[in-house]
Amino acid sequence: MSTSALTLKVLVVDDSNTIRRSAEIFLKQGGHEVLLAEDGFDALSKINDHSPQLIFCDILMPKLDGYQTCAIIKRNPLFSAIPVVMLSSKDGVFDKARGRMVGSQDYLTKPFTKDQLLQAVQQFGAAAQGVA
Repeated sequence: MSTSALTLKVLVVDDSNTIRRSAEIFLKQGGHEVLLAEDGFDALSKINDHSPQLIFCDILMPKLDGYQTCAIIKRNPLFSAIPVVMLSSKDGVFDKARGRMVGSQDYLTKPFTKDQLLQAVQQFGAAAQGVA
């Protein structure tokens, strides 16, 4: 299987410039196309315009938090199939459960490593390939 078959369009939503930049670098090194958004509203317009195949979404953000953003994505039939992975600096059982309740596929604790990020892309990217 060629590596280009797994090139995905990935959206990273985080109000931290540092996290966005490091995620972008890791994902580009993995050969993926990267979109960046700094809050939930920004994310929703990017999803609408670019239809990413995978979304990493921070939980603690101003205006719309990650749970609200994920819930809105999942309520829209056009985007509900896009896998969403929550990002948080807390590794709490409650946070993970709440993320699942709003429809997220998984949970990554920040700071994440390049390997963790790319592993999540690989894991959910295969499912995303089926999304037109």
